[in-house]
Amino acid sequence: MELFVIVIILALLFDFINGFHDAANSIATIVATRVLSPLQAVIWAAVFNFLAYYIFEHHVADTVAKTVDTSAITLFVIMAGLLAAIAWSLITWYFGIPSSSSHTLIGGFAGAAVAHAGFGVVHMEKIWPIILFIVLAPFLGMIMSYMNSIILLHLCKNSHPMRTEKWFRRLQLLSSAAFSLGHGGNDAQKVMGIIGAAMLVTGKIQVLTELPQWVVISCYSAIGVGTLFGGWRIVKTMGTKITKLTAFEGVASETAGAVTLFTTGELGIPVSTTHTITGSIIGVGLAKRISSVRWGITVKLFWAWIITIPVSGLFALLFYHIIHIFVPDA
Repeated sequence: MELFVIVIILALLFDFINGFHDAANSIATIVATRVLSPLQAVIWAAVFNFLAYYIFEHHVADTVAKTVDTSAITLFVIMAGLLAAIAWSLITWYFGIPSSSSHTLIGGFAGAAVAHAGFGVVHMEKIWPIILFIVLAPFLGMIMSYMNSIILLHLCKNSHPMRTEKWFRRLQLLSSAAFSLGHGGNDAQKVMGIIGAAMLVTGKIQVLTELPQWVVISCYSAIGVGTLFGGWRIVKTMGTKITKLTAFEGVASETAGAVTLFTTGELGIPVSTTHTITGSIIGVGLAKRISSVRWGITVKLFWAWIITIPVSGLFALLFYHIIHIFVPDA
């Protein structure tokens, strides 16, 4: 099979795993609050993952494709990066760790390029904002969801609890849909950027704006189908282990997460939907009281986020050298 075709298959496989792995980001709160059943939730999220195709420009894809100097990109480099990203995503899914599929892809891509041509080929001006948002994305989500909670509590202080709960259960359908749109618009584009890089180095396109529609539709479809299969191990961590959630808190956290994703997507910054929604869930927990957040779990998640890029880079370096054993001129 032609190497380019293998790379495309691996890229779409990673996109599928991304949807599978990160389904928890879109559905954990709405499942935890029992607004939708798990099956209904993944279908709901998958539909809006795909509908992001009609809303978002390709700013994130452009950033991902430019994290490494074009001269250092080969199909073998891309293959090693994708294999590393797939491996780390499956490992973290197995152990129920909501790590960032976005960061593992970027870490893998950069690590493989370094193995091929040295550290100088990595465009750090593109990498530093991504690293910065490992902290900023959850922090922004936390602050916004905390403020959302305070504002909503004030607005509803004289409302009947039963009626309020009924309205928030309806509103959570909208907030979950908005977050799923942001998830699709942010994460599908990362794979579009990788495929775009593969097409650039093989001469199939000259600039990223020439990316064919079949690539765009395939990426959005793959992440949507992946979301349909769900990642129940991570749903349990996100929806039940950080703090107890109601429909009210689901609306506050998902709205904050959606605003963060829409904003960073417009700025072309590939952020982690995992980090964003985790920070948002912590924010609604803090609005109740500090002790309502299970800080032991959040510390473990934070360490998983910190190590994702370097571990993925090391995996890619390993895969690149394994490929080089079997294909010496890789």
